[in-house]
Amino acid sequence: MKMVSLLRGINVSGQKKILMADLRDLFERLGFSQVATYIQSGNVVFESPESARDLLQKQIQDAIRADYGFTVPVELRSHRELTTVIAEYPFGEIDLALEGSKIAVTFLSEEPPAASLATLEQYVIAPDELVHRGREIYLRCPDGFGKAKLTNAILEKKLGVSATSRNWKTVLKLAEMSG
Repeated sequence: MKMVSLLRGINVSGQKKILMADLRDLFERLGFSQVATYIQSGNVVFESPESARDLLQKQIQDAIRADYGFTVPVELRSHRELTTVIAEYPFGEIDLALEGSKIAVTFLSEEPPAASLATLEQYVIAPDELVHRGREIYLRCPDGFGKAKLTNAILEKKLGVSATSRNWKTVLKLAEMSG
């Protein structure tokens, strides 16, 4: 089964540094095939004979902890799930070159309770937009994410789930790589 692994919080401001070549080697040592990484933020596309998401996440997290001495939350999505994320894109037509980095998908470890989602509304300040669909949150921040109040830390705290975000260009590229 072709999977995409999204690691949370590596190679950010010099913290939790993992070279992509080393990450590829780690995944290959775990027995995964067709391993490829994309940019430095912990995106790994791989083929696995195992399809149990919980087992795969635990294997990857344990291997990173053993090799690097720190814990990294890992979100997994199949190619099919990524194509669904793309198909359900809620913001209409975009110019990918101009807006592709101003739109993000936040991948959640589980679907959050409706009451938790309601608390996020106070953090959405126009022109920013937020749309929730299952285990994903779509964010549109026309002025850029540097000015947005909705950070991964706030999303995790308010929703009570692990979260990691990727911009729209990255989501499209990962879907292409996993296809």
